[in-house]
Amino acid sequence: MRLWPGGQGSSLDLVVVGLGNPGREYQRNRHNIGAMVADELARRHGGSWRSKFSGRVAEIRLDGHKIALLKPETYMNESGRSVGAAAAFFKVAPEAVLVVHDESDLEAGRLQLRLGGGLAGHNGLRSIAQHLKTQEFLRLRVGIGRPERGDPRPLADWVLTNFEPHEDAEDLVARAADAVETLDAEGVERAQIQVKVNRR
Repeated sequence: MRLWPGGQGSSLDLVVVGLGNPGREYQRNRHNIGAMVADELARRHGGSWRSKFSGRVAEIRLDGHKIALLKPETYMNESGRSVGAAAAFFKVAPEAVLVVHDESDLEAGRLQLRLGGGLAGHNGLRSIAQHLKTQEFLRLRVGIGRPERGDPRPLADWVLTNFEPHEDAEDLVARAADAVETLDAEGVERAQIQVKVNRR
């Protein structure tokens, strides 16, 4: 049974967008956690990346559902250009677009899943809302927290640094990928319960 209102003639059930900045120097940054989750889903399900939509795209299957993974390569504040092109090509409704992104307003390690909501000053989300012409798309917010007391770095610089070993980025990426799989298999409400129960 299709869970997602993919749209008339849609060839997909869901587009999962992993936000980040292109380039090896950003690969392990906190700001790139969305792209890291997309990479993990491709690894788990045998997806291979190719260049398209001003980004990298891989198509996978989860329990018979066809999913596109997208990593925009436009830099964060232009992410909507890539997402809008992919959504138009696959003919998916905004509610069938899941954006996985870092969230400094959530404590490190916490996950939150929702449909719609504000943009919280996130340049990637703002750009996507502009191109989809709505804020009613799915978001998986991945908590990265904020600099610890006494850390002089401004937030904008801190998010562009790599995770520290004690932050266990691998566990965070794995739990976020699990949440995407649950969302696809069982819907938003079940996935919301999972991310609350499986807190670190």
